Amino acid sequence: MAKTRANWTAEPWNDSQMLECSMVVPENDDTATFAFRAPNGAWFDYQPGQFITLDLPVPGGNVQRTYTLSSSPSRPLSITITVKAQSTSVGTRWMLDNLRPGMMIKAYGPSGIFSFHRHPSPKYLMISAGSGITPMMSMTTWAWDSGQMPDIVFVHAARRPSEIIFRERLEQFANRVPGLQLRFTVEEADPFRAWPGYKGRLSQIMLGLMAPDYLEREVFCCGPEPFMQAVREMLQSLGFDMARYHQESFGLAVGSEADAPVLDDVTPEEGAQAEITFADSGVVAACGETDTVLAVAKRSGLNIPSGCTFGLCGTCKVKKLSGDVHMVHNGGISDDDIAEGYILACCSHPMGKVALAV
Repeated sequence: MAKTRANWTAEPWNDSQMLECSMVVPENDDTATFAFRAPNGAWFDYQPGQFITLDLPVPGGNVQRTYTLSSSPSRPLSITITVKAQSTSVGTRWMLDNLRPGMMIKAYGPSGIFSFHRHPSPKYLMISAGSGITPMMSMTTWAWDSGQMPDIVFVHAARRPSEIIFRERLEQFANRVPGLQLRFTVEEADPFRAWPGYKGRLSQIMLGLMAPDYLEREVFCCGPEPFMQAVREMLQSLGFDMARYHQESFGLAVGSEADAPVLDDVTPEEGAQAEITFADSGVVAACGETDTVLAVAKRSGLNIPSGCTFGLCGTCKVKKLSGDVHMVHNGGISDDDIAEGYILACCSHPMGKVALAV
């Protein structure tokens, strides 16, 4: 005879059952963790990193919103989601303002393919920004609870240290096991609080310092699309095998492999031809897309002042007059300069025909 569980029913939760909000934990400004349980005592079975869909009774009619589970199935009596309201949020704003313990919510799922259970590896590199940390927290908690913590480098980017969700819990994990290495980077420090970690936008150089063996790791990434695109470009330019790169996004929760979007990033193609017109010098140079602007200029007898040659110092900044380049820099140029048409010659590759003020 099967042994009956004393604490919950012998059946897993299914999406024909309502969920009861059992706890609300503020994390920081406009961010909170909501815990749910099944009123009938059912337990939760899912893969760490998956999401659920909530049917939220907002004014004007119900809306459905998907949220990644921040909890781990190794703790099956409840599930949690951790949400951050944006300026345009409707469902999340309603939750923060109205959802309280004891209220019942209809939910569907769990679903999703973003889980390290689908891609076993002895080494992982988890890269997240903002509330994209939630599936990473789910997977890391599973690893901790398994009693056999794998080698995880956990990279997270936030605006300030105080906005790093789950920081204290992750540090408690890392303090107890050598297999979890935390690497945080922030845009700015909190006032009157020393910050010994990384500062600035995540870059190739920073990634190499955080995880020198990144080429050996299975990579999981979650955050705003511009952040994930920057991570993809970094890895591609570093020669990473992108078959070992997996991502989840805020706007598109993917339920199956067939629904997964094709990551069709524009990158320099080996053998593809390009052309650079150095307008001030009257020089037109044929080249390949994999050539850098700086290399083509030097080969053409032109001098563009340069220093580091990997997009950090900003010495080789030049004005692009027309055309497109693929540029992966390490902080040597500002967003304002890029918007005005400037590029760094050392880390920019011409995509077709390009004209420069050189």
